[in-house]
Amino acid sequence: MDDIVAALYRRESRRVFSTLVRLLGSFDVAEDALHDAFVAASEQWPRLGVPDNPVSWLVSTGRFKAIDRIRRDRRFVSTEDVAEQVETVADAAPGWEQRWDEREAIEDDRLRLVFTCCHPSLAEDARIALTLREVCGITTEAIASAFLIATPTLAQRIVRAKAKITAARIPYEVPSAAERPARLASVLRVVYLVFNEGHSAQAAGLADESIRLARLLRSLMPEEPEVIGLLALLLLHDARRAARATSAGELVPLEEQDRALWNRGAIAEGCALAEQALSQHGFGSYALQAAIAALHGEAPSAVVTDWPQIVGLYDVLLRIEPSPVIALNRAVAVAMRDGPEAGLALIEPLLPALPGYHAAPAAAADLCRRAGRLHDAQAHYRTAAALARQEPERRFLLRRLAEVGG
Repeated sequence: MDDIVAALYRRESRRVFSTLVRLLGSFDVAEDALHDAFVAASEQWPRLGVPDNPVSWLVSTGRFKAIDRIRRDRRFVSTEDVAEQVETVADAAPGWEQRWDEREAIEDDRLRLVFTCCHPSLAEDARIALTLREVCGITTEAIASAFLIATPTLAQRIVRAKAKITAARIPYEVPSAAERPARLASVLRVVYLVFNEGHSAQAAGLADESIRLARLLRSLMPEEPEVIGLLALLLLHDARRAARATSAGELVPLEEQDRALWNRGAIAEGCALAEQALSQHGFGSYALQAAIAALHGEAPSAVVTDWPQIVGLYDVLLRIEPSPVIALNRAVAVAMRDGPEAGLALIEPLLPALPGYHAAPAAAADLCRRAGRLHDAQAHYRTAAALARQEPERRFLLRRLAEVGG
């Protein structure tokens, strides 16, 4: 029985938690209620058996345990007042997890929780920390370790985010149709940033969690092209995980990777999703980035990659979302299509617009190396290595610097 309860906790605890937040109006009260509900399950189910709908049982039990706690705590308002504030959780029939209906009314509490944790009034680092802690259920210690910050610092970040939600009266709800595009952008950005952090740091746990979040969003918003595009993008990038580093942890650039190590199942799924996203009305930057990643994933080598089509996709992407980072990526694609000097002509004017972004001087250094401009390559490699946040990236850049005589 303990195994059944433990498995249910791993699979459904955040679903139960998200509904308890709605019913009880507090992250912390809901967390205590969740714990109490699973303790009750471990005590009662061996005697009474597992209920027909264990999730509904856990929600109802957690709610009543919370009310019992409130009764015992004289710092709170009267039981009658509290009971009026807590909605009744009815026994749910199969299929109680509701989806987006014709009027775009989203009922699923997990989606409410995601939108609350990713509210744009919260600082970006707070949105990321709160989402990982409350939506994903990752411990504060594990999040702090993944982001290389002290646990007390991360804990205070989460506490301040919760306090702001309360003080600013941020509603626990899915935004209206008019607000949804801007709010969804904030949600997708959090998922994307979590993946990038895991991808750059070779932290598989964060990358896996971001893909799980993207799958959750797609299950709740199955027709949203940018949700589909983001999931496709993450799958296609993550498909190269086994080839991105040696057994010693040294980075391997894309053109040198052993493509036999790429996850072909993930590439096939990502390509299909990218095609689906581009076929939907209103696709945006994530769908276009996924299409670019799909072309890389399908190519047998860097040399025969369809660079003209990639440049064309970057042209569209720049019109939708003009930014120096996208312009930098386009310049690299141009270099692969037209030669290193053509890419350098585009990259060098971008460098002042990207201070602190190590990938910019790294790209310039690589193209200078290819063009035989070794002195310039040395200077750019030194700059990039000094800016690199992750140790494997820094070591890779220093190796390249040594190769060009630096």
